Amino acid sequence: MQKLVISGEKKICGEISVQGAKNAALPLLAGCVLARGETVLHNCPRLSDVYASTRILTHLGCRCCRKGDSVIISSDVISRSDIPEELMREMRSSIVFLGAVIGRTGKCCLSFPGGCELGPRPIDMHISALRQMGVSICEEYGVLRCEASKGLHGAKITLSFPSVGATENVIMAAALAKGETVIRNAAREPEITDLADFLNLCGARIYGAGTSTVRISGVEQLQGCEHRVMPDRIVATTYLGAAAITGGEVSLIGSKPEDIEAILSVFEEMGCNIYNYGDCIYMSCHKPLKSVKTIRTMPYPGFPTDAQSIMLSVLSKAKGTSIMVENIFESRYRQVGELVRMGCMIKTEGKVAIIEGVRKLYGARVVATDLRGGAALVLAGLGAQGETVISNIKLIDRGYEAIEKSLSEIGADIRRITEAT
Repeated sequence: MQKLVISGEKKICGEISVQGAKNAALPLLAGCVLARGETVLHNCPRLSDVYASTRILTHLGCRCCRKGDSVIISSDVISRSDIPEELMREMRSSIVFLGAVIGRTGKCCLSFPGGCELGPRPIDMHISALRQMGVSICEEYGVLRCEASKGLHGAKITLSFPSVGATENVIMAAALAKGETVIRNAAREPEITDLADFLNLCGARIYGAGTSTVRISGVEQLQGCEHRVMPDRIVATTYLGAAAITGGEVSLIGSKPEDIEAILSVFEEMGCNIYNYGDCIYMSCHKPLKSVKTIRTMPYPGFPTDAQSIMLSVLSKAKGTSIMVENIFESRYRQVGELVRMGCMIKTEGKVAIIEGVRKLYGARVVATDLRGGAALVLAGLGAQGETVISNIKLIDRGYEAIEKSLSEIGADIRRITEAT
């Protein structure tokens, strides 16, 4: 069993490049199903979820290989339209293959996805939207059997919530559908824009991505292209949090400051100094951190739910009382018990977490409960006195490309070990 061992209270200081975004790479890989020929995705991170996606693509009939930071997908032949349960269960985002597979083949059979347990993530919006586009869907024993016997057609779709996954699935299904599809109350996340930019390079006609209304005019065929995966805004937040909790400074190269404005404003409220120039973010945190009044997680451009766990760790060393309100997932405080073991003073009730800042955190043996909760434990370990040992780090590997190597480059004392089970 692999674990991370951290000797804390080492100031983070240095320059680091931001990896490609997991939450962009996964729908992009699914989108490759729609495009004939060869697609090259540059800056594609080496993550367990990315490898799971390429296994799904290979099962469907694509050929996949990696050269350096690029993944090359050949998708002239899609020989299957089913995704086995064991592949679906490897990651939550596997549901995004639904829109792509049915868009290319007119049918799809898959089971419900796996991934981190963050509470219910119903796919009823995905199903409802696809039905409006001419898809018949039968659910039995946890398996979805979908077929558009007369072909997919455009529709006017209003989402009850700006779901990222539902928006992505509808965009991909609509790219090759007949007529125009309009999505209202669409998700506005940068990853949606990245997907639309990619598909447009392939020949799609998608307008309004990044706004609440997206229009897709279906085309007959898409062709592969070269595309660079956007930088990961949550990984960028993690590195900024590492600098903040250790009283250090960091420069993020290859980042997009405009994508994390809601996060940067919180760090500034805590007393950090931030300067943006081009694709670089510089942050220094040499003064004691201050608490913030209230942070509420919201759909983009609000404060992202994926950054909530990370910020809990940082606020645990900020002077005063801070309040976090989680409005997206009901089970996103699962890491709090492990943080409390390290000396954090966090109380939760329903959607609300109250964080009392402390002067010292203490190393402990803790267990990652989910991807971002695991990252929160890493930050707490960086800011803690003594040694922290984190197990179940396979969850961290879902979203961070060798996190121990990246943090070691900027001053952290962190290493990966293998212990006998």
